[in-house]
Amino acid sequence: MKAIEYVYAARHKNRPTGMAYIRNIFTDFIELHGDRRFGDDRAIVGGIAMFCDMPVTVIAIEKGTDTKERVSRNFGSVHPEGYRKALRLMKQAEKFKRPVICFIDTAGAFCGIGAEERGQGQAIAENLGSMMELRVPIISILIGEGGSGGALALGVANSVWMLEKAVYSVISPEGCASILFKDPQKAEIAAENLKLTARDLFGLGVIERIIPEKNTESVFNIIKKQLKAELERLIAKSGDELREERYNKFRGIGC
Repeated sequence: MKAIEYVYAARHKNRPTGMAYIRNIFTDFIELHGDRRFGDDRAIVGGIAMFCDMPVTVIAIEKGTDTKERVSRNFGSVHPEGYRKALRLMKQAEKFKRPVICFIDTAGAFCGIGAEERGQGQAIAENLGSMMELRVPIISILIGEGGSGGALALGVANSVWMLEKAVYSVISPEGCASILFKDPQKAEIAAENLKLTARDLFGLGVIERIIPEKNTESVFNIIKKQLKAELERLIAKSGDELREERYNKFRGIGC
């Protein structure tokens, strides 16, 4: 497959969204709402769940499954209150020593005037800094699109995984082509150069694992199995060790 074909696959309307992963991998999920500052952003779904008899905090960017729901969830483009809600839940997880699992699927953070007025850039920056300091395990899984800072705001983790047909990039191919070539029709060329596929990013050391996509059920089963093993590895570490591992991982990218 060409890089642009992975982009189209990651955006496919029938691709399972964040809630599908929560329902099929975890049990006893209780959703929590609001950022305690402005409101509740439905593009972020988060709360407490059980995984293999272990309480965990689960956070997912949710695009929605039909037109009505997609509109209500802003097509997965998160507002600042969504990122603040996510960070509130992460800090709560740290307080109660729960691992954090994030599912990422967004074309990018919402860039409307209201979002900027409410501190979109600051909200993303606070997530990046705070996630680096958390003293509990963090695992982030890219299940579809991973667009720009909107995706990275949930991506500072001890382990970052990608589904085989997911993408992760600083900008969309169309946006990149518009800037570099002044022609969005050259998105295919931009996609190849952005190195946004799971295979590319694994080779660059940005992610640690690629999840094969044979079928939806197999994806859920693979994540369950690998999540169990990875959590066992991470919960054996102290808070300081987890922070140091996370720090060294991101400092080492590109070296």
